Amino acid sequence: MIRANRHYEKLKASYLFSDIAKRVAAYQEENPDKEVIRLGIGDVTRALPNACIEGFHKGVDEMADDATFRGYGPEQGYDFLREKIAKFDFHSRGADIDADEIFVSDGAKCDCGNFQELFAQDIKIAIPDPVYPVYLDTNVMAGRTGIFEDGRYQGIVYLESTRENNFLPELPKEPVDLIYLCFPNNPTGTTITKAGLKEWVDYARDNKALILFDAAYEAFIRDEDLPHSIYEIEGAEQVAVEFRSYSKTAGFTGTRCAYTVVPKACMVYDDAGEKVSLHALWNRRHCTKFNGVSYPVQKAVEAVYSQEGQIQVKALVSYYLKNAELIRMAMEELGFTFVGGDNSPYIWVDGQGRDSWEFFDLLLSKAGVVCTPGAGFGRCGQGYIRISAFNSRENVEKAMVRIAEALK
Repeated sequence: MIRANRHYEKLKASYLFSDIAKRVAAYQEENPDKEVIRLGIGDVTRALPNACIEGFHKGVDEMADDATFRGYGPEQGYDFLREKIAKFDFHSRGADIDADEIFVSDGAKCDCGNFQELFAQDIKIAIPDPVYPVYLDTNVMAGRTGIFEDGRYQGIVYLESTRENNFLPELPKEPVDLIYLCFPNNPTGTTITKAGLKEWVDYARDNKALILFDAAYEAFIRDEDLPHSIYEIEGAEQVAVEFRSYSKTAGFTGTRCAYTVVPKACMVYDDAGEKVSLHALWNRRHCTKFNGVSYPVQKAVEAVYSQEGQIQVKALVSYYLKNAELIRMAMEELGFTFVGGDNSPYIWVDGQGRDSWEFFDLLLSKAGVVCTPGAGFGRCGQGYIRISAFNSRENVEKAMVRIAEALK
């Protein structure tokens, strides 16, 4: 008898964004003539930078010629891309990351979810609340938690991020083995200083723990005093893995490309307490379960690091940050308190006593605007909504007018 993985039964009924999609679909069916403006899911809306399009064409043209055609590429990514990543994303910021410590993939979400496969079943995990659901749900699927009760899974150490601590999770009060961090944060949009990040690195080193650091939104950082990478912190290469994405940076949500950094100095431990190379483990897993990102896509990403690409990508990010500024101004005028939106594309808005889903339904039904209910990110998200800056300037302006009218 073929049996199902019983741990899936612990999962909440459906994925947050599936719930949102169902409610939006129902609204559209009942109101076919009303335009819906989506400021919920973090999907970009602008075309790829011209430099990337040219890179795509070059890659496709090479694939059309027997002399330059390429079949299976290296699972870890082509050297031409890995070397540029190391130079521009890390060496330029004083981080000593080698090209062969970089693994190119089809998405940071996939890597964040897959990385937990490398660890023992009984490790102690610390996860922020509110949190991007993938960190938590994949560990539930793997059987590392108890049941879901009172808004939380048993067996997880929750790092609460609230207004009282400026939405910055505090160090665990008990020893943990694996720590998930995300800065600029999804969903709250908050950032962390080098001093704040150093506390986490020091904790991990003192406790032989590992940090999985999601830096998917680092391109939105405009404050030069804020770290873009955890490897800007001394000693982080011994205790941290970093995830990066081109989805928001260069608009690759529909094209799929990201990378994960696993330093060779980073170690985990076997049952006898002996060191095991995390780099070697991930390389083995990566090569076994992944055949690499397509050559034309990697040529397109390589163009991100050209002079033209850097200018175009910065302009693209600035466009969405301007949208975020418009949202912040509108929320302030309406009397809401919020965080995020200055070094992040997300604005985390206090619903002034409303339930998160109640606020979501209000904005959808009265304004035709889709946001994301904070409760979907964890118990500490209750009462908040996340508004995304990923849409056209025209739609963002229109959405803010509609929200103002709906809340009169």
